[in-house]
Amino acid sequence: MKKYLFYTFFIAFFVYTNETQAKNLVADLSFASFYSPEHGPYFETYLSVYGKTVYFVKNQNGKYQATIYITMLIKQNDSIKDFKKYSLNSPESIDSLNVNFNFIDQQRFTLPNGNYSFELYISDKNNSLQPYKIIQDVSIDYPENQINISGIELIESFKKTVVPSIVSKSGNDLIPYVSDFYPENSKKITFYTEIYNSEKILGKGEAFLLSSYIESFETLKLISDLVKKKREQAKNVNPVFGEFDISQLASGNYNLCIEVRDKSNKVVALNKMFFQRSNPGIRFELKNIADLDVEQTFAAKYNDKDTLDDYIRSLYPISTDMEKTFINDQLKKMDLRTMQQYFFNFWLQRNAVNPEYNWLTYRKEVEIVNHNYSTRVRRGYDTDRGRVYLQYGPPSEIVDKPFDAGASLKDIGYGSVPYQIWQYYKLNNQSNRKFVFANPDLALSDYALIHSDAIGEINNPNWTRKLSRNTDVFQEQESQSERGKAGELFRNPR
Repeated sequence: MKKYLFYTFFIAFFVYTNETQAKNLVADLSFASFYSPEHGPYFETYLSVYGKTVYFVKNQNGKYQATIYITMLIKQNDSIKDFKKYSLNSPESIDSLNVNFNFIDQQRFTLPNGNYSFELYISDKNNSLQPYKIIQDVSIDYPENQINISGIELIESFKKTVVPSIVSKSGNDLIPYVSDFYPENSKKITFYTEIYNSEKILGKGEAFLLSSYIESFETLKLISDLVKKKREQAKNVNPVFGEFDISQLASGNYNLCIEVRDKSNKVVALNKMFFQRSNPGIRFELKNIADLDVEQTFAAKYNDKDTLDDYIRSLYPISTDMEKTFINDQLKKMDLRTMQQYFFNFWLQRNAVNPEYNWLTYRKEVEIVNHNYSTRVRRGYDTDRGRVYLQYGPPSEIVDKPFDAGASLKDIGYGSVPYQIWQYYKLNNQSNRKFVFANPDLALSDYALIHSDAIGEINNPNWTRKLSRNTDVFQEQESQSERGKAGELFRNPR
């Protein structure tokens, strides 16, 4: 049975915003879960604090050091199941002005299978701002009657264990890579995961095929030169170290995939982890499609440049980063034949058997989006709501809080701007993901995406502040009330 296990999440950044402060604390946070045959499931957090964004003060040793206050809560049905409250000290530095390192913290919670809420409160001891809070849903699911794959831990470096500690796994000390973003100077992606129950399900010593590969997040198409396969023997726990050279991987969104197949070549376990790559040196070139014959294809039917230009631009929401760059840089320069070649190739990459079917299906969605979300200055597919709709499909639920047309002109300056919360029960391989759109400019009716908890989307923990339309300091209490209502609707749309 094919089973998707998603135990790894990333919060892209934390930012404190205050115009009177010289520094804004920034950190990366990720999670992963594993299973211990002796103790059961456990949940790990990895926190990396950017040294340049915190205040260093002189300590008793005469050196400079930063301190972060951290509180972590694990809740289930409003009941606290576990918590940690502690101070995190940075490494010492002889210079407080030229800090060029990040410092990492790792914590572990033993938790039975179930759904939980993880709350984090973090603040800089030497900064007067209030603690920052984030809430993230966490699912722990290791059934005993099937093969399971743990979370995927991205690795910065590793070495043989001398004295076992919280960072030790399978005889190695693993220093986590606490981000899902790989910049241009990153040349490889290293990871660790574990496979459970293969011995119980397949039989001791039985062979199975372990595959690791990288696929496009948008198209789910494998990157042909980033696939590794290995025969493994079933054990109680199969540890997996892996590494890929990503020096030639183009900018874009990807999934790192771990797959287990039995002797009959049936997929019995699959786990994926999202990551982003920036590599502007690798680009889509016109020569890649120059020899493509489109005369007998559906693309040849579109012989008006303006129409084809509009169709190609409508592909933007479902394009890879490399395709988006190509559209931005090359579309205006292309002649009709090249546009036809690009258009046909785009759909050929999605469906090699019947590319026209995919296009016609998509065009119907574009028509819906253009009808519902077009503004006086933008086509529907070019708006944030249109993009999300085309990329992920129609939402399961919409909470619509429009501007009250009956309000007086005086009231326009107060309260909340119009906003919508879109909820998706299933979003690709994610569950219960939400998007918040706000419309600060009533005249244009153009709702901008201001926050989402979906992988790869803009994540602004202070998004409720963007809903405020207040211009009067005496209305701050009302504004906070409105923001509180919006936050509650995000947690429980209704």
